[in-house]
Amino acid sequence: MPRVLVPADLVVLAAGVSAAMHIGKLPPALPALREAFGMSLVEAGFLLSIVQVAGMCAGIVVGLVADSLGARRTILCGLATLAVASMVGGFAHEVWQLMALRAAEGFGFLVAILPVPRLLRSLVPHGELALKLGLWGAFMPTGTAIALLLGPWVIALAGWQGWWWLLAAVTAAMTFWIAAAVDDDAHRPADAHPEEREWQQRLRTTLASPGPWLVALTFAMYSNQWMSIIGFLPTIYAQAGLSVAAAGALTALVAAVNAIGNIAAGRLLYRGVRPEHVLSAGFATMTACAILAFGVPAPLWLRFAAVLVLSGVGGLIPGALFPIAVELAPSPRTLSTTVGWMQQFSAAGQFAGPPLVALVASAIGGWQLTWTVTGGASVIGIALAWLIGRVHRSRTQAAKAVTPIASPPAKP
Repeated sequence: MPRVLVPADLVVLAAGVSAAMHIGKLPPALPALREAFGMSLVEAGFLLSIVQVAGMCAGIVVGLVADSLGARRTILCGLATLAVASMVGGFAHEVWQLMALRAAEGFGFLVAILPVPRLLRSLVPHGELALKLGLWGAFMPTGTAIALLLGPWVIALAGWQGWWWLLAAVTAAMTFWIAAAVDDDAHRPADAHPEEREWQQRLRTTLASPGPWLVALTFAMYSNQWMSIIGFLPTIYAQAGLSVAAAGALTALVAAVNAIGNIAAGRLLYRGVRPEHVLSAGFATMTACAILAFGVPAPLWLRFAAVLVLSGVGGLIPGALFPIAVELAPSPRTLSTTVGWMQQFSAAGQFAGPPLVALVASAIGGWQLTWTVTGGASVIGIALAWLIGRVHRSRTQAAKAVTPIASPPAKP
């Protein structure tokens, strides 16, 4: 497709959506997979979370590689890995095979999405970066919503294997589109000091700064909640007697409204709202809605409305963290490394959340106390948000205090 019809930054955003569909393809397939492989609820929880192993173990390493190799090349490698792993995954006959290939998909997902903020920084004007990064934050809920909506229909027609193969084809097509529509950034001049071009120095610089740690921990407090709730919603609805198609559609709607919060966060930050206020509003709303949805007796429609609000307002958190991570990165050259560190903690949260929630639900025979797991994460998230606000203000004041020194006039 010609570049004049679709701007390069939108092609990159579409690539993120296609990658996120691989994360969202599993929940609607869980009933079929549990029947085919005889999995327990806890095994299903680990299958949901194992896709995050690569991010949990190697996020910062992939970020370092992306800062060295170039964002476009790294994204292409990630999309190709996703396509191949999904294609092979459709042939799995044992649980361990499926889990191993889901881990490979997790690696491909990580490689595909980590360099995007750095690439967007080079593709869009600086004044629009917060808005574009807020839009980028919506890639995950958008891709998840599409997968949750389409998954039940495809699985009904072609089985879970056909669903895996369809997404492999979509991602392969997106790989070729990125290659054609986005220029190579590997040889662009580095906007950093020469000593930061060595990966060891970039790693030390990133880990010695408070900003990357704060955004990483905050993302973990959000991601463990969102993945736990979204991942098990189809199962919860099925237990309530809803059809697989209805459960998938309702869960897709919950995922889709999360994109609204992501986009709103970028606009709020663009208009000068303080980061800690945006983040705290998201965490507080998620806790209140989780209590209403799971902790107290309520009609199904009211519980569903609470989950909708939880996801929509909770979307403020990732939508704010991506622009904040760009601002709090120690230098432009460490941007992907910082995002990698944030993604590593996000993956750890997503890995730990679903099994922990499943253990609580299994131990008490229901979902009514699962809000205590997610609520505890929100309390920590609010505390981290205010620390982020302090660091952000310090960085902003320091930047304003720096004034250029005029060069002396040249002597005749």
